[in-house]
Amino acid sequence: MSGLLLAPRFLPLFVTQFLGAFNDNVFKNALVVLIAFGALRSGTGMSPALMVNLCAALFILPFLLFSASSGRLADHADKAAIARATKLLEIAVMALAGVGFLLHHLPLLLLALFLMGLQSTLFGPVKYALLPQHLHTGELMRGNSWIEAATFVAILLGTVGGGLLAAFGSEAVLAIACLLIALAGY
Repeated sequence: MSGLLLAPRFLPLFVTQFLGAFNDNVFKNALVVLIAFGALRSGTGMSPALMVNLCAALFILPFLLFSASSGRLADHADKAAIARATKLLEIAVMALAGVGFLLHHLPLLLLALFLMGLQSTLFGPVKYALLPQHLHTGELMRGNSWIEAATFVAILLGTVGGGLLAAFGSEAVLAIACLLIALAGY
């Protein structure tokens, strides 16, 4: 195990970033599974396949709309403050999603999905901007590699975890799990 990974100046960012990516995918995939298998219906007559595609678009849309602004914000504001604020936003969004799951309210869940995409868009540039502040020049490549690897592992585990929670859990379990992951990430 790398000494960098366990370093107090790197590990908190690594864990926070991992849990954020994990939570994005638990929530998104649980929602998609519930829609695809008919547990959540839109009430609009849209097919589940079309709703699944809408979910993907709603999550990605904030990246398209706000990535440049997020980068500028990360360049000009206190990065640690932005990181804390975005993690608090994640907690609030997961509370909103929890209400959506408990009420079987698809529009609320779709709003939460868009907001999770926005939260991830805001956090993305900050996580990379923080690395040069906490790592030595010779550690930046390794730090970036750890962050990237963690992102892909979190996506994989979140995809599987969200599907399993949707298949074998209740909406209450989903709501609690997503909120607890967000709290742990803070």
